[in-house]
Amino acid sequence: MSGIAPAGDPVIPDYGQASECVIDNGVFCGDWFVDQWSTAFWPPLIDHIYMVVIAVAIGFIIAFAAALVAYRKKWLAGPTGIVATFLYTLPPLALFQLLVPFTGLTLLTVEIALVCFTLVIIFQAVLAGLAAVPDDVKKSAIGMGLDQRQLMVNVELPLALPSIISGLRIATVLTVSVATIAAFVVDSGLGSPILKAVSSPFNTQFIAAGALAILLAFVFDGLLVIVGKILTPWTRVRV
Repeated sequence: MSGIAPAGDPVIPDYGQASECVIDNGVFCGDWFVDQWSTAFWPPLIDHIYMVVIAVAIGFIIAFAAALVAYRKKWLAGPTGIVATFLYTLPPLALFQLLVPFTGLTLLTVEIALVCFTLVIIFQAVLAGLAAVPDDVKKSAIGMGLDQRQLMVNVELPLALPSIISGLRIATVLTVSVATIAAFVVDSGLGSPILKAVSSPFNTQFIAAGALAILLAFVFDGLLVIVGKILTPWTRVRV
């Protein structure tokens, strides 16, 4: 019965002990960050990675297919580029607002907007990479008996890979950044703790969430650099 407070006694919640850094609202309280990692930062980080990977993957599939078609049908390159550029120039919040009446405050709304921002970057990167393949290389390949499909798969796409990887890097870093704004639509991703911290005087949550978003962009970019070096070993001996 000792755990039950006598009737009439005040019930004071136990919030635990805070460090001096937390009490003084220091610039960054490492102990608080470690304590809150599993509940306040790890889940939003995973959600953020999930949002970025899905958006870039879908954007790559759409833009890559559109670029291949536009490369073969030259007249499609202009109109496709204009549409993709128009979607890219829309402010993220405005695009979210336009989509919400149709898809609601859902992850689908966020993903549609994020995909839209990746299209023009990847489309232009693929198209530029394919266009940069020297004509004499293509003529030599055709002279060796390669048909159009073999020329694309064995010659043009491998030579366009550095440009494609560069486009993917830019699109991925941009998506990591724009995904933080998604917190205005869904309570998910690193934008969620950032948005909550904006209305709080406590510094550590704001700094930690922002730093994680920046770090995530560097990690994604570094991984794509490594993938690019693995897929294009010939570029390392050019310099």
